[in-house]
Amino acid sequence: MSIYINQDLLQFHLTNGQISYIFYIGPTHQPVQLYTGPHIEDADYTFLEHQQSRPVSNYMIENDTTFSHEHTLMEYPSFGSTDFRSPAFEVRHPDGSHITNLEYEHYEVRHQAPVLKDLPHVRQSQQNVETLIIYLIDPVSQLRVKLYYSLFDDMNIIARHTEFENTGVNTLTLTRALSMNLDLMSDSFSLVHLSGAWGRERHVTQQSLSPGTFEIQSLRGHSSHLHHPFFALAQPNTTENSGLVYGMSFAYSGNFLGHVEVDNFNKTRASIGIHPEYFSWQLTPGTQFTTPQAYLAIGLAGFNDMSQQFHRLVHTYLIAPQWRNQPRPILINNWEATYYDFTEDKLVAIAEKAKELGIEMFVLDDGWFGSRNNDQEGLGDFFINKTKLPKGLQHLNQRINDLGLDFGLWMEPEMVNKQSKLYATHPEWVIQTPNRTMSHGRFQFVLDYTNPDVIDYIYHEISNILDHTNIKYIKWDMNRSMTEVFSSRWPTEQQGEIYHRYILGLYDLLHRITTRFPNILIESCASGGGRFDLGMLYYTPQIWTSDNTDAYQRQWIQYGTSYLYPTSTMGTHVSKSPNEQEHRLMPLTTRANVSYFGTFGYELDLTTLDQTTLETMKQQVAFMKTHRNLLQFGKFFRLLNPSQNEFTAWMVIDHNRNHAIIGIYKHLNKVNNGRHRVVLKGLDPSAHYHIPELDLIMAGNALMAIGIDIPDTSNGELRNGEAKTHDFDSWLYTLERV
Repeated sequence: MSIYINQDLLQFHLTNGQISYIFYIGPTHQPVQLYTGPHIEDADYTFLEHQQSRPVSNYMIENDTTFSHEHTLMEYPSFGSTDFRSPAFEVRHPDGSHITNLEYEHYEVRHQAPVLKDLPHVRQSQQNVETLIIYLIDPVSQLRVKLYYSLFDDMNIIARHTEFENTGVNTLTLTRALSMNLDLMSDSFSLVHLSGAWGRERHVTQQSLSPGTFEIQSLRGHSSHLHHPFFALAQPNTTENSGLVYGMSFAYSGNFLGHVEVDNFNKTRASIGIHPEYFSWQLTPGTQFTTPQAYLAIGLAGFNDMSQQFHRLVHTYLIAPQWRNQPRPILINNWEATYYDFTEDKLVAIAEKAKELGIEMFVLDDGWFGSRNNDQEGLGDFFINKTKLPKGLQHLNQRINDLGLDFGLWMEPEMVNKQSKLYATHPEWVIQTPNRTMSHGRFQFVLDYTNPDVIDYIYHEISNILDHTNIKYIKWDMNRSMTEVFSSRWPTEQQGEIYHRYILGLYDLLHRITTRFPNILIESCASGGGRFDLGMLYYTPQIWTSDNTDAYQRQWIQYGTSYLYPTSTMGTHVSKSPNEQEHRLMPLTTRANVSYFGTFGYELDLTTLDQTTLETMKQQVAFMKTHRNLLQFGKFFRLLNPSQNEFTAWMVIDHNRNHAIIGIYKHLNKVNNGRHRVVLKGLDPSAHYHIPELDLIMAGNALMAIGIDIPDTSNGELRNGEAKTHDFDSWLYTLERV
């Protein structure tokens, strides 16, 4: 791993032997991108920055008619000085102008990752990261900008963020401050991103690029179910296992913008960061602003390779150390079993059945606090609902512990109902615009997390519960988007800061909770997967993947989620059939076979199930315990895309390539269907593997070339005792190196 610096050319080359990222300081003293891609040797690459005179162009250098920012691959571009593409940043100056020309000052190299105050960031590592900092200044306003590039020796990712500092005498206003920009000398890319809605989050979407702009975004105050803070640019004919992919993501949980622009000169600009709409930040003299951290992952061998770079980022650098390789508990959640209608005895009865199955934790969901008997009241109050739990939360906690189960608790600390004691006492603690109608979502309103008094109150209430119970797990929910965004806490000129300050308040609260209670596992949730992002994973090592627990739809959701996130981060539960969301009948085996590739748990009323079903579940729990480390921390490969095949398939393999598990999921039956095989990935080609379910031993290279048959038999004529297969059947195969 090296950062090569050519002092004469002012060329910077970041490489770890697998990838190269090269730029130099151009004729206008601004950083200019030269090359990003597979590793190349260090040499003079400034010849790649070719300029020529073009009709109807504007030029930066007097008496020169060749150099224009419009035709240059800019590293961190501004707008208005010959570059007419979308900028990475914009500043409004006191006179109303917006031209800012940054010029190179100097550079610095550090042998560690930067620490971002108040924001998620890659955690410190031991001598396997180097950071290059480029110092720039606008001579007129004295705005100083630092561009950070962190390079890792164990993954093909470059971490980026930007710092702004006002060293002048006048107040400046940031109106755009993206975290990362990448200009590429090609327009031959397809764009891949994740889109969806509640109950169908993160479906993979792919389209060809053409001249123009394409944006993914959220302006909902959270990263959202609809679009995801991630996109990838893939070269032509890229597959899961071949081709070059540039993936960009963002460690942030609020409004975001992913921007891709193809100009008419065969260049592509890609950038990601805080959405500039409704954003501004006052930079008074002597103050700073730091953007959230963004990540460029370079997949040298297709989308699977890109995903594995992101998985390594999450496992090794973002998740808190105490959770990195900690197996996730197998839990039972009471929500779909009881909703709001429960008693202590009913909960304990479910827990007793759970203990018989070998389940490890009971989680009490919504309805335990205040006057919470429906979704119209109680949020914001943390006192116990004595009608349901007359002996208190501690008593229930103790009864659960006495069974040999850990105890977990749901809460929604960012919200309040009007029918609550908190709202009656502090109506001003709600985000709202004066003299405007307060729209609600799920009858609830958003607490003003830009107000330190609110953060202190919520921190005290949560800490009080955790101090007086033996809670091992929190499900942290958030069930609505932000509207009428305004805070009476801040003056007029700072109202553009509210969306971002809300996220800073949330991160501050999570930091305080996780610092005081480092061994309490937090699973975040936002009406399912509405805030499943790298920013939340920094504080909460697992996230509820979707409120939709239907095993068929979950194949699409978990397939797309795996583009960035390892299985250990995905909340997955076996729920009842017919499913509560899709009302679809689904085999119990398939419900478990999908859920194994995640944190794994159950969400249904165990007390209503027959003994045969309970015995099957007991076997499922035992299987998960046996293979949990592999399923949650193995190397994940996508094998069959559910949107392109009649089956879904994926697999995990341990890092020594000794053990693997393959999951194959049938969609709908098809009479007289053809033969299907699934080709495996990631095995040792020189090894042999035993597949006990097939009574088969095959070479790794054969399994990765030929694959294994999918046992699909139709409802047509069957002979020789063949078993019929049905809609939504599934199969698991375990591989052991011989």
